Amino acid sequence: MLFWNKVFSWYLTRNALPYWCILVVDCFSILVAGMLAIYLCMGGEIFVANFWHFLFVWSCSLPLFCVGMRTFHTYSGIFRYSSFSDLLRVSCAVFVGIILTTIVYYFANIHFLAGFPKFRIFFITFLLAMVFLWGIRIGAKYLFDTVVKDQATQNVYIYGVQEGGIALAKSMRNDNPRQFLVKGFISGKSENINKFILGVRVRKADEEVVKAMRASQANILFVSPLLSEAFRENGELVNALTKAGIKIMMLPAAETWDGKSSLQHSRLREVDIEDLLPRDKIEVDLNSIGKLLYNKRILITGAAGSIGSEMVHQVASFNPAELVLIDQAETPLHKVRLFIERAYPTLKCWTIVGSICNPTQMEQIFKHHRPEYVFHAAAYKHVPMMEDNPSMAIQNNTYGTRVIADLAVKYGTRKFVMISTDKAVNPTNVMGCSKRISEIYCQSLDRAIRQQLDSLSSSPIVLKQIDGSPAVTQFITTRFGNVLGSNGSVIPIFREQIRRGGPVTVTDPKIIRYFMLIPEACQLVLEAGTMGKGGEIFIFDMGKPVLIAELAQRMIDLSGAKNVEIKYTGLRDGEKLYEEVLNNEEHTKPTIHPKIKIAAVREYPYQQALKNEEDLYKLSFTYDDMKIVAKMKEIVPEYKSHHSRYETLD
Repeated sequence: MLFWNKVFSWYLTRNALPYWCILVVDCFSILVAGMLAIYLCMGGEIFVANFWHFLFVWSCSLPLFCVGMRTFHTYSGIFRYSSFSDLLRVSCAVFVGIILTTIVYYFANIHFLAGFPKFRIFFITFLLAMVFLWGIRIGAKYLFDTVVKDQATQNVYIYGVQEGGIALAKSMRNDNPRQFLVKGFISGKSENINKFILGVRVRKADEEVVKAMRASQANILFVSPLLSEAFRENGELVNALTKAGIKIMMLPAAETWDGKSSLQHSRLREVDIEDLLPRDKIEVDLNSIGKLLYNKRILITGAAGSIGSEMVHQVASFNPAELVLIDQAETPLHKVRLFIERAYPTLKCWTIVGSICNPTQMEQIFKHHRPEYVFHAAAYKHVPMMEDNPSMAIQNNTYGTRVIADLAVKYGTRKFVMISTDKAVNPTNVMGCSKRISEIYCQSLDRAIRQQLDSLSSSPIVLKQIDGSPAVTQFITTRFGNVLGSNGSVIPIFREQIRRGGPVTVTDPKIIRYFMLIPEACQLVLEAGTMGKGGEIFIFDMGKPVLIAELAQRMIDLSGAKNVEIKYTGLRDGEKLYEEVLNNEEHTKPTIHPKIKIAAVREYPYQQALKNEEDLYKLSFTYDDMKIVAKMKEIVPEYKSHHSRYETLD
């Protein structure tokens, strides 16, 4: 009695009502299938004459089918979310019902089918019941997917028709309540065009697809993670989508998908402009980097800056023995400190507020911590600011670099990696030239160390070596262009201008720049530091240049802002229309990494480089801009000012 009470209390509750509805529909379908099978096997005359008898006896067999349904829970699902596994359970349930019916009829000696092919009837019943039950579920799912739509459901297209695109479409169908309805796929392969996948058409990846999206009221495009690069390369399609105000959803740049594991559309987010800039995927040998930095004492200058802080994040992940972070910006450095305390609570980390131009403080730091690796990211970088303040460019960028470089040699640092810029190539501004002079000093210092070790002679390069053993510091320089999202870069400026309603200011309609993501740039710095043997200037393949005016227009379109114009203001002091990566007199050598090359540059004797630095440093305290820049041009003959008051010196 207790058992039956439990059964009725479960089956007859309000929450169980949908189960009963599905059960009734399934039972009715099986009944129709059985009667139709009898009709097909016995003929119409016998079927009509014994209709009620057949109906009664066959209805009595339905509880046997219910056993299979209960065993495989065919009525516990929701029709509109049916999947292949649901159809398989239905097949198993019907098969169990047929087997039980056959057994019961045989042992009960029921003769209502005497003289007729029972096996044939049961087999046809099995097939028809499966067709009916499958058809009901597939039909309900199709109707829900194509006709029934919640007011909040949004129509979408998916870029990609293989694993990624299909996975996204399936994950959308599993939403409850339904958020997105797939209205079409987009493919770049001609063999897929105009075919149907999951009941919707595959269209060509061109500007015409925007019209189809508008016609179907689809305002969102999901991009398969496997085709992100191909999508970025299709500039015409990207521009057409952004101009049409279609929201583009992609996997964040920092995330990847292996093409095999489950993929949820919720992982995708609305793109920023950084996600749409064409670039090749950058891969580095993390194992080699990890072996190099694991359990080592590492010092990073400029640790609170855009590049420096990302270097901190990446280096900390390799479990160094000690991390020494230097920056003169207190508040940003405090943020870095909080990050380390939260993310790496066991890491020994010192955050030191100080200037690389203070040799006394820097010496104390080197003396106490004895860093094995130095990543030198501290520098003044804004071109217009340094055009107005050349003395500070010299005191910070050139002299500050010399202070850290000399201390690295004095205290036996293994590798000194300096982060330079493409503006050091054929410099047209004070900032670029100050970095080129720093490159010259570091490279000449490295060469002098090698010569001293080879000749075993006394040389002025020996800088108070430790424990009487010669320093063998390897000096490595890395050059690259603009990094996306760095402090003071054009993208944050454009974003703020758009927020205010414009205008968006671009210096020249023809100006182009190379861009790279900050994490990617830092990974290449670490990779170059790993492969460098000393004296190299590594340059990075920055990919394709970006027209800044087109970048600004795309940001306006992405924002959805209306009536925001682009205003051309003219080139700023010292600004180029395009950045170079190598001097005209330079050429490159390949490395094991396709994105990293070695620049074969003109070399300078150490004594000359040192004297030039010392003379320039002394001159910087006169604060006579013309004399300072004239000296810089003397040191770097290829420095030709552009759109600057210093052009009179050329």
